[in-house]
Amino acid sequence: MLRIMTIAVITHPACLTHDTGPGHPERIERLRAVLDALDLAEIPGLIREEAPRASADQLAAVHTRAHVDALLALHVGEGEHAALDADTVLSTGSVEAALRAAGAVIRAVDLVAEDKAHAAFAAVRPPGHHAEPDRAMGFCLFNSVAVGAMHARSRHGLVRIAVADFDVHHGNGTQAAFWDDPALFFASTHQSPLYPGSGARHERGAAGNIANAPLAPGSGSREFRQAWSRDLLPAIDAFVPVLLLVSAGFDAHASDPLAQMRLHAEDYAWLTRELVALAQKHCGGRIVSTLEGGYDLAALAECAVAHVEALGGRAQA
Repeated sequence: MLRIMTIAVITHPACLTHDTGPGHPERIERLRAVLDALDLAEIPGLIREEAPRASADQLAAVHTRAHVDALLALHVGEGEHAALDADTVLSTGSVEAALRAAGAVIRAVDLVAEDKAHAAFAAVRPPGHHAEPDRAMGFCLFNSVAVGAMHARSRHGLVRIAVADFDVHHGNGTQAAFWDDPALFFASTHQSPLYPGSGARHERGAAGNIANAPLAPGSGSREFRQAWSRDLLPAIDAFVPVLLLVSAGFDAHASDPLAQMRLHAEDYAWLTRELVALAQKHCGGRIVSTLEGGYDLAALAECAVAHVEALGGRAQA
């Protein structure tokens, strides 16, 4: 007998108030497209949760106090913008949005750790995987997936945690946060060369706990699936995590304007099914995903639905 899996989608209206200004690719419409597509898809077992606000202490488990305090103290006037760097632009609602984005992953971890959901997807913005312990960069303020990993440890005692990152840009911030901790594992495919310039194969972490599989511009389904099947999925399997987190960026899609890879929605669905199988093998099924990149609205919406459907699937009763 089969039973419907419960998939929690966690979001917050504040994530729609992060205004990056005219022409910026990380725009409000991205999240609207994802949420509208999930509504239309009517995925069985989907439940909705509102994201709490991450606390300063929860953020400081990953980031320096100086970084956390500086962002929390930042004031941007109504209708104004502040640029932290050439890519990272803030408005009045941006810090609140980032607090809710990190809080969404925290809530997602709670739900799967407490068996209130089989899987969870944080449908939020801004993204997080470029944010390093001491700085914001690459559209990202706080590293939500890393904050979720540290919360899983402190709140639920889940020590060995893996992050799978398939965004087209390398998750330099997550790699930096995990580098020195042998009980944290980071696996990534990403286009290379491309921003931010990190993620070479020789970047292995202090204890061999980092696995990077850079892919050349123009790479498609064959190269992507081979990298995960041959290198990264076996590496996660060998690590034997008790919780699996996913940085779900959909900007390696063939239609995305910021990169030159050639993936399609089924490629993301395939990898998600593989990650779910690993979570079922090692983690009691516990898997949490958070939205990272993806800048073509139609492709982003299609891929997000394919990803969430694959996160759920069906489980044996």
